[in-house]
Amino acid sequence: MENNDYSAVGAGIGAGMVILYLIFLVLYVGGMWKTFVKAGKPGWAAIIPIYNLIVLLEIVGKPMIWILWLIIPCVNIVFAVWLINLLSKSFGKTEGFTVGLILLPFVFYPILGFGDSRYLGPSAAEAQNGFNNFNNPNNPFGNNNPFGTNDPFNKPPTTPGV
Repeated sequence: MENNDYSAVGAGIGAGMVILYLIFLVLYVGGMWKTFVKAGKPGWAAIIPIYNLIVLLEIVGKPMIWILWLIIPCVNIVFAVWLINLLSKSFGKTEGFTVGLILLPFVFYPILGFGDSRYLGPSAAEAQNGFNNFNNPNNPFGNNNPFGTNDPFNKPPTTPGV
């Protein structure tokens, strides 16, 4: 049996990489957790697969059909980038911040969650226009909206305790 020093070095490098990965993962999840809390959603939703996408859709104001687009291979890349851009816009950030969220999420999600940025409400056009906009082709009521201008379903969430 041969004593090989390379195996000990390899094990050390591997252990170091696992620790580094776990640090990045904690930063990413912690930042996303705080981002959800800032938007008035439960922070624990950030760690539940699929449900975290549903919560993100609620935060940015997109319809639930987007879940389908987010799980179809190849199509999901386009919609995920779009969703992240809408998240960035919902907190008043620019497209440059969106690029940061995509390329370095373990840096930019903590900036978004722990930083001084505030949730401004859903940034999606559907959430901004709502059903009260008579030019909206998705408005099933036309100009005869039974809720009038006080539509209880077209109110952006309020930021709690800020």
